[in-house]
Formats: sequence, structure tokens, C-alpha cells
Amino acid sequence: MTIRQSAVVFAWILLIPALLYVLVIVAYPLADTINLSFTNASLRRTYDWIGFDNYRNIFKRGFSEVILRTLVWTFFSVGLKMVIGTFGAVMLNAAVPGRTMFRVLTMPPWIVPMAIGIFMWGWMYNGQFGMISGLLQRFGVIDGPMPFLAFGTSAFWATIVTDVWIGVPMVTIYLLAAIQSIPRDLYEAAWADGAGRFYRFRRITLPLIVPALITMSIISLISTFNSFDIIWILTQGGPSGKTTTMIIDTYRTAIGSYKFGEGAARAVLICIFLSVFCFAYFRLISRFSGATMR
Repeated sequence: MTIRQSAVVFAWILLIPALLYVLVIVAYPLADTINLSFTNASLRRTYDWIGFDNYRNIFKRGFSEVILRTLVWTFFSVGLKMVIGTFGAVMLNAAVPGRTMFRVLTMPPWIVPMAIGIFMWGWMYNGQFGMISGLLQRFGVIDGPMPFLAFGTSAFWATIVTDVWIGVPMVTIYLLAAIQSIPRDLYEAAWADGAGRFYRFRRITLPLIVPALITMSIISLISTFNSFDIIWILTQGGPSGKTTTMIIDTYRTAIGSYKFGEGAARAVLICIFLSVFCFAYFRLISRFSGATMR
């Protein structure tokens, strides 16, 4: 065996644990879910192969509205996290007194256990004793108690605000690290040429952190699209299904109604949506980054 062949064999030996992990933890469950989506599996001991009936039935029961709601929820949540996170990273990178303290203050939403943070927001949204309703009444914005989670539109935006609050710290810290990796010489040269703050941000900071923005956008997109805890703890998909997203609907179908076949079909659709959406999003951002670099 030659040295080259030995190196190839050694590389495959090193890859075996990762391959086993992918096969056992990812590939097999995914294949089993796809197979289950073509059956009428439920609590019965036996189930039959029914082809694409589960997929046909999905769109006969208002699932298109759930898909649209999920896309809107994800778009605004991810968009706000990226905008606020980018602005926060730029501000935290500025040479101002107390910068370390401000950096520490960005961490609580990320450090606090998610369930506790969500329950805290649920308390603040309460119309009778919640802080938000009380402040709005004190300043004369509303006349009486406002139960934000009792109405469809306000509950929908309340879940988005909560998700943004939880997700912004991670985006901010990640982008702050990317900004701090930019050579200071570039800023000093631009400053010497008379470039203002906005020009330096648009021509230096933004183009050089585009890879970090793409990576964080995709990570945030996947986690937000699959977000379950926030909506379930705050509204459980209510009121009247106005905050029901694809992941909530899948849980209700598969676990709540014990329709495992239909639930599996919904899970497969989620995988397809995420794959297509991430690919399209990546292509769009790549074109934007190329235009920015030019």
C-alpha cells in the first residue's frame, strides 16, 4: 500500500464516527419519518400504506394559511434580529465609556433559561397586572387593560417580540466578533481620507461581515422556523389559531391527535421548506454580497 492509499484509508477511519452519527441520528430517523408520512399510522398496532393521501389532506384543511403565517413570522423575527443585532454589534464595538458593562448587559436574554424568559414575557403581556399594559395606561396610550395574548394580531406580534428578545444577544455577540476581526488599518486609512462613520460602515464594515451575516441569518432562520417553545408557552397556537405555525400544527397533529402519519407528512414538508428557503436565501445574500464588494 502506498503512502497516498494509507492516507486515504486513515482519513476514512477518522470519518467513521461522524458517518455513524449521521446514519443513526440523522439519516435513519429522516428515512423513517418519510416512510411514515405515506401511511395512516396512529395509535393502532397496524397501519397501511396510503400513498400521498396525507399530503393531499394537508392542503384541504387550511394548511396554506399556516404556511403563510409561518413564513411571515420567520421573516419579521429573523429580519428584526439581524437588524438589531448588527446595530448592537456596531455600537458595542465603539470606543465609549462603560463598553464592557454594556456588553455584559446584552447577555441576560441568552443566559436566562428560555422557559423562564418566556414566562416573564407572558406575565408582562397580561392585561390585568402586566407591566406593558400598565405603562401604556399610565401614559394614556390605552384606556383600559390590554390582554395582548387574547387577540390574534397582538398575540402574533407579541410572540415575535419575545423571539427577537431571546435571539438578539447571540446575533450581536457573533457579529461583534466578526467586526473585531476587521483590521484597524482599514478604518484608520478611511478616517485619514475624511470618510464619515456611515461611509466606513457601508464600505468597510458591512462588506467584510457579510459572511458572518449569511451564516448567522441561516442559523437564525432554521431555529426561528422550528421555534416551538415561545409560541407554545405563550399562546399554544391561539387565540383561534392565529399564532399556529407549521411546527405547532405538526405537534398538535402527531402528538395531540395521535395522527402520526399526518404529523410525519407535515414534518417532511417542514424539511423541504427549510431546504428550499435556505438555498434561495443563501443565493440571494451571495448576490448581495457580491454587489456590495463591487
